[in-house]
Amino acid sequence: MGIFRRVTIDQLNRLNSGTMSESIGIELTEVGEDYLKGKMPVDSRTVQPYGILHGGASAALAETLGSIAGMLVLDSEKEYCVGMEINANHIRSVRGGYVYGTAKPIHVGRKTQVWEIRIEDDGGKLVCISRLTLAVISRKLPSLS
Repeated sequence: MGIFRRVTIDQLNRLNSGTMSESIGIELTEVGEDYLKGKMPVDSRTVQPYGILHGGASAALAETLGSIAGMLVLDSEKEYCVGMEINANHIRSVRGGYVYGTAKPIHVGRKTQVWEIRIEDDGGKLVCISRLTLAVISRKLPSLS
């Protein structure tokens, strides 16, 4: 049994409609028992002036995957999560094609979550390794008084 509640890739991709993630071409591709995968094009929307993948685009992919994965372990009627801190080490440059990210949990607690996101190129070589810390926020229930 996995840690995620049951959802489809189509449901998850609809979450990105009208967001920055949609604007830069992020697409969620697979949800597993304890991981979420997605891809992002390396094109004019995601490169920096030297024609290589922008580090901020890698961070955006990492935060998108980690935040959505974090949401999948919560009861969305009672809680939601928001990013507190992201770290991204850029290992290799990419000039075209796609990059592929995989988010996996390191820690899933009551108040915080920590996710590791590995981003690889078309050849499976590590491009970026990221760690995302999320805060778990309670949705305030109306007072009965």
